[in-house]
Amino acid sequence: MPTAITFKNFYKSHVLEKLFIHTERLIIRNLKPADVEDFHIYRSNPDVTKYQGFNVMDIEQCAAFIEKQKDKVFGTAGEWVQYAIENKVTKRLIGDCAIKLDILNIQIAETGITISHLEQGKGFAKEAMLAVMAFLFETKNVRRIAEITDAENVAAINLLKSMGFRQEGHFIENIFFKGKWGSEFLFAMLQREWNGKK
Repeated sequence: MPTAITFKNFYKSHVLEKLFIHTERLIIRNLKPADVEDFHIYRSNPDVTKYQGFNVMDIEQCAAFIEKQKDKVFGTAGEWVQYAIENKVTKRLIGDCAIKLDILNIQIAETGITISHLEQGKGFAKEAMLAVMAFLFETKNVRRIAEITDAENVAAINLLKSMGFRQEGHFIENIFFKGKWGSEFLFAMLQREWNGKK
């Protein structure tokens, strides 16, 4: 646990900025109004939203959501910010990812990702997640990244394990989710574990 002075100094040097990440095939950036049609394609699909913390969205809800997210900067403690995942070749939105820094300590982050059903099975989720992790651990000096996923979401569980996340917890029927009680797994990775994998 950092001392009060260290914690204060960490915040003082912490810069709020627009996020922009390149990978071999992807750009991770702020959402923009032009993304709305592609965003709606997968956010309106019940199979995509099944294990997500959001419900099926209509086009108006998608537009309103993007409007709220489009100008957000990275680094505000306690706030989820949703970012676009764009295919560099097609220049189309193929999904989105979210980052939240802990409200009490911005060296702790939580992330999440959604990939369009039209683009799954191509390795985009892993490519985007690894880029976000590199950004957090290597550029922002985040110490710990956590992931919470539905215990029935096999694809997400396999993805996290393939990237080296540890399962730290199994919460039994801890959340009333979309009309029923659900269970969740907590996965996490420390910065030193990330560094050890390079």
